[in-house]
Order: sequence, then structure tokens, then C-alpha cells
Amino acid sequence: MGYGGAPIAPALVRAVKAAFPQARVSNGYGMTETASLMTVLPDEEAIEHADSVGYAVPSVDIGVIPFGDDPAVGELVCRGANVTGGYWNRPEATSATIVDGWLHTGDVARIDEDGYTSIVQRKKDMIIVDGYNVYPSEVESVLYAHPAVRLAAVIGVPDPYHGEVVKACIVLKPGAAGTIDEIIASCREGLTEYKVPRLVEIRDTLPMSAVGKILYRVLRDEHASASVPQSS
Repeated sequence: MGYGGAPIAPALVRAVKAAFPQARVSNGYGMTETASLMTVLPDEEAIEHADSVGYAVPSVDIGVIPFGDDPAVGELVCRGANVTGGYWNRPEATSATIVDGWLHTGDVARIDEDGYTSIVQRKKDMIIVDGYNVYPSEVESVLYAHPAVRLAAVIGVPDPYHGEVVKACIVLKPGAAGTIDEIIASCREGLTEYKVPRLVEIRDTLPMSAVGKILYRVLRDEHASASVPQSS
């Protein structure tokens, strides 16, 4: 059983393994431009390193271009025989995306000293609170650990004091009892204060693509003009 396409919550991996105990599972990361996979996390490490997409496959070199103080975190770049040489009749897009033979993926990744790669977020999805980077996937992993949460999507909304604040849009499991205060309290146990959602919205549904991915763009558009009370 393979999964990929977006960061996955460790709680969901454990649920998949429990539901399909005879299956071997693997997480994979790739793009259309890489003609299949760049990295794979094998079944043997699926739970212990559930927040990772694994190691670079043998045909691919990967790295990160840091944009902060942590040299292990930055935009993921790759090169290899399976990586496209360019876009058809789009020279400007090619020169912007492929630099010195390296494909710039547009994804923020972390590569640790053991070679484990974790996709943190799309660059455009990153939230900046008081100058600090907040990666929605990190907040969502904590939300998914709450027993009442079925679906979670985290976005940034404008704030006159902080620049942006974190908002969580949540769908609860059928029949689950979970209050906004309880959910925020559980986030405080696992997150630094500036990463904790200041706004939580319980919804019946989240906007989804045809393949079941949450459409963050739609959520951001819904909240583009949203305002929140100025913080003290």
C-alpha cells in the first residue's frame, strides 16, 4: 500500500497499519517533473519515521537550499536521469525552475544527518507569525492526534499585529465530542505558543480535489479578507 502526495500525519499511518496488518506500506515523494519518485520510506520504518518520505532513490541526488538559520531546512532541489530537462516551449519556466542542473521543487524540506527527508510544506503555504515560520503540516500532525479530529487544514489569516495568525479548519469524526477549547488546549501541549491556532473553525466538510487532496487555495481565498481582533 503506497501513499504520498502530501505530508501525512503519524497518527494516520498508525491507523492504516492497524486497519491493514498484513499490508506492507511505503511513503513516496515525487513530481511530474521527476518521472515518478525521488524518495521512498520502506515499510520497516513507516511508523518510527512516519513524518518522513524516506531516502533518495538510487537514481536521484537531492539537497536543500536554506532560507533561514537551519542549514538542514530549505527548498528541496534534485537532479538525476529521471528529472526533466525542461518544459516544452516554455524557456522562461525552464530557466526559473532548473538552475545549474538542479530542479527547484517549490517544496520546503528537512534532511537530517541520517538522510531522512521530510516534506515540511509548499513554500506558498508557509505561515509567518511575528517573523517566525509556521509549517501547517506540523500543526496538522498535532491536530490529527486528537481523537475527535477526522480532517484538519491549517492556513494563515491576516492579523494587524502579528502579520498572520494560525487558523485551523476541522471536520470532526461522526459522533465525536470535541470542543474548540479542548482542541486548542491539546495543541498547546505539543506546539510552541506562536504555532498554536488562534482561530479554530469546525466545519462539515473541507474543499477537496478529485483525488482527495485538501484544496488549501480555496480555504485561503475564503479567508483572504478575514479579520481577527487585534492582539494585546
